[in-house]
Amino acid sequence: MIRASLFGLMLFAVACSKSAPAEPPAPEPLAPGHGVLQDTTPKEGPRLISSEAYIRTYMTLFGGLSPLGTQAALQGKDGVQLFDTWSDYLGTIGMPDYRYDTARLSQTNTLMMATFERVGVALCDRALEHDRTVKPRLVYDFDMPGTLTAADFAPRFDVLHRTFVNYPASLAPTDRTNRFFQLYQDTVKQHPAVKGSRFSPAEAGWAAVCYGLIRHPEFHLY
Repeated sequence: MIRASLFGLMLFAVACSKSAPAEPPAPEPLAPGHGVLQDTTPKEGPRLISSEAYIRTYMTLFGGLSPLGTQAALQGKDGVQLFDTWSDYLGTIGMPDYRYDTARLSQTNTLMMATFERVGVALCDRALEHDRTVKPRLVYDFDMPGTLTAADFAPRFDVLHRTFVNYPASLAPTDRTNRFFQLYQDTVKQHPAVKGSRFSPAEAGWAAVCYGLIRHPEFHLY
């Protein structure tokens, strides 16, 4: 009796193994208000990158210089006080200062953002002074003719956009290229009225574009 039962179970298992696989059940419809299975909504606001990462980015943009080498490049030799020393800025960009028992800043403030902008302007200006006379170029890796059309501006802007924001300008979520082209044109048009500038109108236009990108939230936040 037991052998007959076992034989019957074996025949049933063989028959089941040869049958077609069962179809998975159809998914149940989602509840109202849930259009996708994956929740892609942001859970918290963007945050400022750490001060160390910001300083490392600056050194990379200046060709991988040391902190003191970057400081010397930012200071320049023309007496224009675009940049002082790192020690003058470390506290205001959030770094701890153990000399005065000052802890690392945990929240962004207006002084921190103003310091980032000041250092960014210094980088844009000093890089422009370097790139117009020395090769390989560090930031402005293109020529700067006096007259540009929108079609001429786009590939040059893409170079800066990839440098600071790290993806092609054509993939930007807004019509960014045209807006920066308008900024470039306005700066070039108004620059002749500036007395004692170190830059030509075209160079001043590209410096203004650099100011905009280095202040952009996508450069500072993650």
